[in-house]
Amino acid sequence: MAMTTGKYADRYRHWRTLPQVFFEKMIEREDQALFWTAQANGWQALTWRQVGDRVSALSRGLRRLGLEPGDRIALIAENSPDWAIADLAIMSAGGLTVPGYTTNTIDDHIHLLGDSGAKLAIVSTADLAQRLLPAAGQVATVEGVICIEPITDSGGVTTHDWQTVIDRGAAAPDDVATVLDAAQRTDTACLIYTSGTGGQPKGVMLSHGAILANCLGAYHLFDDSGLLEVDEEVFLSFLPLSHSYEHTAGLHFPISIGAQIYFAESVDRLSANMTTAHPTIMTAVPRLYELMHQRITAGVTRKGGLSAKLFNRTVMRGRQRYEGGPAGLGLFGRLEDKLLDRLVRAKVAERFGGRLKAFVSGGAPLNYDVGTFFLALGIRLLQGYGQTETAPVVSCNPPQNIRIHTVGPAFPDVEVKIAEDGEILVRGELTMQGYWNNPEATAEVLRDGWVHTGDIGHVDEHGYIRITDRKKDIIVNSAGDTLSPQRIEGMLTFEPELAQAMVIGDKRPHLVALLVPDDEFLRRWASTAGKPPDLAELCKEDSFRTALAPAVDRANKRLSSMEQIRRFAVASSAFTTENAMMTPSLKIRRHVISEHYGPALEQLYQRG
Repeated sequence: MAMTTGKYADRYRHWRTLPQVFFEKMIEREDQALFWTAQANGWQALTWRQVGDRVSALSRGLRRLGLEPGDRIALIAENSPDWAIADLAIMSAGGLTVPGYTTNTIDDHIHLLGDSGAKLAIVSTADLAQRLLPAAGQVATVEGVICIEPITDSGGVTTHDWQTVIDRGAAAPDDVATVLDAAQRTDTACLIYTSGTGGQPKGVMLSHGAILANCLGAYHLFDDSGLLEVDEEVFLSFLPLSHSYEHTAGLHFPISIGAQIYFAESVDRLSANMTTAHPTIMTAVPRLYELMHQRITAGVTRKGGLSAKLFNRTVMRGRQRYEGGPAGLGLFGRLEDKLLDRLVRAKVAERFGGRLKAFVSGGAPLNYDVGTFFLALGIRLLQGYGQTETAPVVSCNPPQNIRIHTVGPAFPDVEVKIAEDGEILVRGELTMQGYWNNPEATAEVLRDGWVHTGDIGHVDEHGYIRITDRKKDIIVNSAGDTLSPQRIEGMLTFEPELAQAMVIGDKRPHLVALLVPDDEFLRRWASTAGKPPDLAELCKEDSFRTALAPAVDRANKRLSSMEQIRRFAVASSAFTTENAMMTPSLKIRRHVISEHYGPALEQLYQRG
C-alpha cells in the first residue's frame, strides 16, 4: 500500500468535501473556462466563477425550499453543466445527491425515490419529466420536483422552476461557506444506485472522503508518469454522470486538478467532438472501445489499397513491440515501426483530437485484442478496475508501464487481498459506508472494513491485479470445469460480424451463445440477399445464421476446447438500455436476457 507525497497531493488530504474542492479551485481559476457545451455556433463556455455563482445560489435556493442536512435529492438529467451545478449545490447545502439514469422507467424512478426517501427531485427536460413526475406522485416523501425545462402538466405534483429557485437563492444571504465549514470528510456525499446487473439496484452510500481518495489515486496515476499538468487538462465527458465511474473520474477528479470539461453531444457525435474539443484524458467503458475498433477496422477494409496495408502493418508491428519489446522487432522492424509512426500513428492521433494522453477503460473487462489494437496504434489505453462500492476505482494501469491483460496496481492508500476462494477484497477510505436502508446486503458485502467485490483474481509479482472471473457469473460445466463467460464473449465480439454476445453453459456439457450481429454486416448481407435489413426477421433465417458461423469458428480457434461455442442462436434485437438488457454503463443484464431468450437457448441443448 503506497503513500503519495508532494505538495499538490497533500491537498487531497486537506480537503474535507467535494464542494470545498470546487470553491477553492474556483478562487484560483476565476474567469477561466470550466464547462463547455456544443451550440449551433460552436462550443460555449461557462467560467469557474459563473458556475460557482450558480452553485452557491442554487444551494441557498434549495434550503429555502426546506432542504436540511442529510436530505436526499434525486437528480435526473443528461450530462451538462446543470447536472454538475445541481450535484455541487445539493452537497453544498448539506444534502445527498441521488443520481438517476435518464433511461429509467416510471417503476425505476419509484424504486429510486422511494428507497432513498428523496425529499426533492431535479429533472432536466419535459420528456424526462413524463416518467419522473408520475413516480414522484406515488412516493410520499417527495415534496416537489424542480424542472430545468418548463413543463405543461405536472400531474398534480408540486413543481418549481429551476431559474426561479436559483434567483430566490441569490437573493438570500450567502452562508454557503458556513454550511461547508460544518461538513466533515466522513459525511455521506451521495447515494449512487448500482446498475442492477443482478437484480434490484441498491443505494451505495459514498462519503466525500471516499471520492476524494479516488481523486488522489487518479492524480497519482498521471502525475507519477509525468503526464499531468494541473490546470491544463481537458476532459470530454459522455458516460452518464449518474454512474459512479463518470461521477468521480469524469467530473470531480477533473475539478480537483482545475481541468476543463467538454460535454459530448452524443455517442454518435463523439468522434466529431473529439476533433474539436481536443481532449487530453478520456474515460470510457470497454463497449465504446469495442465499437471504435469495429468502426475503424471496417473503415480501413472499405478503403483498401495501400492505406489499408500500411494500417494493418502498423497494428502488426505495434503488437510485436508491445508483446516483445523493441528488441523483439529487430533492426528492420524498429526502423519500419518508426516510419509507421509518421505515416499512420500521427494521423490516428489527429482523429482523436491530437492531444490525447490516455484513454482509461473501466466498468467491465476489456478484451485483450481490443486493448492491444489501440496500444499498437500509439494510443495509451489504461485498463482499470473498481465498482460503485469503492467510489469506484481500486486500481489502474500506469501510463509508463501498461500491462493490458491486468487492471494495474492498487491506488495509493488502498489495500487489496485475495480470499481463500480467490475473491478480491478491498479496504481503505474509498470503501462505501454501506447500502442505504439495507443492513442485510451491507453485512454480506462489507465485512470488517473489507469490501467483498465478488470478483475472482490474483495479484502478480509486480503488484498488478488480474481479474479472472466474476463470482456470480462463473460457468461451471457438467465436467466441473470453471469458465469465464466474459472472456469468451470478448472473443466473439472481437469478430467484425458480431456486435454483442451472451454465453451460457452452467451445469451443461458444452457452451452455447446468443449473438447480436454487427449492424453494418447485417445491412450488407441483407442487401446482397435481397431482404429487408430487419433483425427481427433475419434472426429466423437459416441462411443468415450460416453467414455468422465463420465468425464463431474464428473465435473458437482462439479458445480452448472447453470454452468453444458448440451452437448459437441469433437475438431478435440488440441488447439496449431501452429494452433493459443492458445497464446504462453498457454491461449486459444476464438475468433479463436469459429470461427473455430462455426457450431459444434451451432449444440449442435439445438438438443433442
